[in-house]
Amino acid sequence: MKRRNLILTMALLFVTVFAFGQNKDDKRVMMDAEKSTKLLKSSDEGIEKFMDNAAGYVVFPNVGEGALIVGAASGNGVVYSDGMPIGMASLKKLDIGLQAGGEAYTEIIFFETEDALNEFKEGNFELSAEAKVIMVDKGASKNANYSDGVIVFVRPKAGAMADISVGGQKFSYSEF
Repeated sequence: MKRRNLILTMALLFVTVFAFGQNKDDKRVMMDAEKSTKLLKSSDEGIEKFMDNAAGYVVFPNVGEGALIVGAASGNGVVYSDGMPIGMASLKKLDIGLQAGGEAYTEIIFFETEDALNEFKEGNFELSAEAKVIMVDKGASKNANYSDGVIVFVRPKAGAMADISVGGQKFSYSEF
């Protein structure tokens, strides 16, 4: 009985510290990431395979992008390891080329190995224009595979963009 009460108390303490350790914006991003994850899973059931087998992943539920020759995008996300949130991340993108428009999308990046996840957490991670990106659609993940320990899935939300450009994405990470 005492052991059960101790476990229950520790669990409540963990949840309380975790919940109050986040600011209002982080909590909103975390809720959006959970909703986006469910939506991605329902859009393509194979996404769950990556979630179950990856060393970690980051979900950017709301990435906004705009461009007229020079383009930029940004978004905030949640980093997961073993299905549990371990920190927050931000995405910044800058590119140049034949592009015009604006769009919003959800982006999820899976890390196949602990080394790939750690590289992301250390701030040494960038995605170039050559990165392999899979558009989330029914069955799109079925034949998808990692490239250099990373795979990226994107699900458009709104907007329209014509884009032939060169650039890259830079990320930052902060642990809880």
